[in-house]
Amino acid sequence: MTADGAGAADEAGRFHALVTAFEGQPAATAGRGRDVVNQPMIRHWCEAMGDANPAYTGPDAIAPPTMLQAWTMGGLSGHTDRSSAYDELLALLDAAGFTSVVATDCEQEYLRPLRPGDAITFDAVIESVSPRKTTKLGTGHFVTTRMDVHADGELAGTHRFRILKYAPAARAREQKPKAQRPRPVINRDNEGFWAGVRDHKLLVQRCTACATLRFPWLPGCNACASPDWDTVEASGAGTVFSYVVMHHPPFPAFTAHEDPAGAGGPYAVALVELAEGVRMVSNITGVPYDKVRIGLPVRLEFLRVDDDLELPVFRGSEG
Repeated sequence: MTADGAGAADEAGRFHALVTAFEGQPAATAGRGRDVVNQPMIRHWCEAMGDANPAYTGPDAIAPPTMLQAWTMGGLSGHTDRSSAYDELLALLDAAGFTSVVATDCEQEYLRPLRPGDAITFDAVIESVSPRKTTKLGTGHFVTTRMDVHADGELAGTHRFRILKYAPAARAREQKPKAQRPRPVINRDNEGFWAGVRDHKLLVQRCTACATLRFPWLPGCNACASPDWDTVEASGAGTVFSYVVMHHPPFPAFTAHEDPAGAGGPYAVALVELAEGVRMVSNITGVPYDKVRIGLPVRLEFLRVDDDLELPVFRGSEG
């Protein structure tokens, strides 16, 4: 190792010692959920997720376990119970040049169901700060917090959340290859869907035990748990159930079919409710992004985005 390399390693080690001093310190103390567990939020969550599990309705309803974090969120006004230690840690990373942040992953453990009326409290701790890591985004430190969520004083679950605080990598000056759409992950559970796309068919799974339709594809029925299924071909008709408009970061690969200049400007991503009753996420074409509306009728089409990839999208009409 050169003298410069040894010096950099020593500096990184000294800085890591500074940030690991925050491990074990509270990130939030005696936090309180803004609302008790309640049926309206459960209903909205299930509608957005397309989850019709009967356990989440009726007089003995429980909340979907994956809502664990939702009950602790601070909303647009943010959290007022975050500790000074957490802010000091982030300020230290910022001052060292690690000014960018990206969420990387989370882990949840469920210890008991949450039910309407449960009052939620939580405590969070700075669990770990990693040594300096170099990623494709840049060099920085992974910061993991652990939140213990209590319902009426009883531990109900644990939520670990990890971010990367990093200094962005310098952009290469050479000509970059043309941006491509991300490739779909094809596995044994969804390969039949993509085989249908190749044949210009939008296939929806149907449980052969209870006839429930499901999308996206799953290995078993979320209504009766049967593993047996066949498919039906969707008619292609649908409406926009919900949508977002992506403004940043620009991604030319998502707009190249309607933006010859390749600027990667805003584009609409919609949750489309098919005529068959299931919902899927896809792009909306045929109308400007600012003309997309909830309830907009759309029609399935297949868009070839490059030589190797064709995708199902939905075309709207301003008329």
